[in-house]
Amino acid sequence: MGSSARTSTRGGRLRSAVNADVTLRAASADDIRAVAAIERASFGDPWSESAFDELLRSRSAIFLVATRGEEKSVAGYLIAFVFADEAEILNLAVTPAERGRGLGGELLDAGLEAVRKRGAREAFLEVRESNASALALYSSRGFSALSRRGKYYRNPVEDALVLRRVMEG
Repeated sequence: MGSSARTSTRGGRLRSAVNADVTLRAASADDIRAVAAIERASFGDPWSESAFDELLRSRSAIFLVATRGEEKSVAGYLIAFVFADEAEILNLAVTPAERGRGLGGELLDAGLEAVRKRGAREAFLEVRESNASALALYSSRGFSALSRRGKYYRNPVEDALVLRRVMEG
């Protein structure tokens, strides 16, 4: 895990050490509608529900959700893949109400631990160059800029920064 709080396992799920009412777990089919809603609220060119459903059925994907509160509503998600010894974080988002409360960091830490366990020695991701809060989060977890992809994002058009992190042991 990264430099933030550790989580403990209870019943196959990860419980946050910082936020007692947050649970991190593998996504299920019941989560797809909520994940797609978070996606639409977070990105100008959102993925469809069917894309998330396809990822859910992929044995290669790491698809985590964070739930909060008694009702266990989905508050964020992370999707990653590992190919040989490299991981790619495809998507990380939290509801607008959860932003700035540490949930994205907890999801990222859990995702990085999951890709490390699958043998990843490095992790990569793309991020909008203007997304200062995401860049600060990724930097705090050891990611650094590797390159730029011109006009990578479509709505609005913007360059992406490709970030890389070397995984520990």
